[in-house]
Amino acid sequence: MRRGIAATALVASLALAATACGGDDSGDSADGPVTITWWDTSNATNEAPTYQALVKEFEAANKDIKVKYVNVPFDQAQNKFDTAAGASGAPDVLRSEVGWTPAFAKKGYFLPLDGTEALADESKFQPSLIEQAKYEDKVYGVPFTTDTLALVYNKDLFEKAGVEAPKTWDDLKKAAATIKDKTGVDGYWGTTQSYYAQSFLYGEGTDTVDADAKKITVNSPEAKKAYGTWLDLFDGKGLHKADTTADAYAHIQDAFVNGKVASIIQGPWEITNFYKGSAFKDKENLGIATVPAGSTGKAGAPTGGHNLSVYAGSDEAHQQAALKFVNFMTSAKAQETIALKNNTLPTRDDAYTAEVKADPGIAGYQGVLAAAQPRPALPEYGSLWGPLDDELLAVAGGKKSLDEGLASAETSIAKLVPDFSK
Repeated sequence: MRRGIAATALVASLALAATACGGDDSGDSADGPVTITWWDTSNATNEAPTYQALVKEFEAANKDIKVKYVNVPFDQAQNKFDTAAGASGAPDVLRSEVGWTPAFAKKGYFLPLDGTEALADESKFQPSLIEQAKYEDKVYGVPFTTDTLALVYNKDLFEKAGVEAPKTWDDLKKAAATIKDKTGVDGYWGTTQSYYAQSFLYGEGTDTVDADAKKITVNSPEAKKAYGTWLDLFDGKGLHKADTTADAYAHIQDAFVNGKVASIIQGPWEITNFYKGSAFKDKENLGIATVPAGSTGKAGAPTGGHNLSVYAGSDEAHQQAALKFVNFMTSAKAQETIALKNNTLPTRDDAYTAEVKADPGIAGYQGVLAAAQPRPALPEYGSLWGPLDDELLAVAGGKKSLDEGLASAETSIAKLVPDFSK
């Protein structure tokens, strides 16, 4: 988690908390409806309209509850909520990234949801997502959207080259070279971002840390092997060189959707944008496969997504209204609506209706969810990618050796989890 906040951001955060939160400044009248505030951290253009429509549907069915909808930019929301909750003025409901959930639960900002109306359908949700929403064996968020990474590929280019979706990273290197020879297009373009490099770690049976053993493993022999494989995929026939610019994400995405590179590693949050590209006017041309396996034969990718969590500092009336709202927004009907409108993955199996699965993007990503690996219930876990982003960028750009980069990352991570051994 990022530490501290600039003075100007602090003022803005407190102002937002004062005007947009439930609790003391809710605006409720003694005999009127309870007004709760929801901070939604979704994309304001592509996703938020669906959520706003569902809010109106909820209010129509619950005349005694009003929902004040506030869209907070995702990259600001964690700090804003942290500041607001510390000042006892947080929103009643937060769309919390899965990595934030245990961190805010540890601080006492979230209400435990076990046995509440919000979690009445607990058995309907994918067990791994419920597990990921826990802190010290209590559930602090209801899974709202989920995601993972997959190898997404251009079926047409793969067919022209006569290759299939690779099962291992070695297979990917061979396929990339063949695709280059047969089509003139690079076969694969990787990213320097540490979140995407997680799959290489899982392929060697390791992670940045061993949470159970309280040990930092980012510089272990297994991790070095994993990151060595990651680095090798920036150099070779059909392998696009590393983009170390600030716009790398956009460059890679644009190349893929317009048929200038045959495959990338990407998440379902880009399904809508895939279809906007010239290469995927025919949605069926989008191939989705489990990320390739490492030398251990294991293949996996991190589980991401968001939970809906309830603020522990609200009074009972607001908490009860918030719990009912969360139950509605995570219902099978709402999840189906969200999937159809926003192309996001439901968190409960009964929301994968025939209509939802008719979208090849959603159906494809549903097929790789089994290989998704939940994050450990470590509040600091999400913050570990920060140091790695800096170091992997330097390594990919040739400014540091892999050994130097991982040693520096180990030192930085040790400051975030000081009770962990190296």
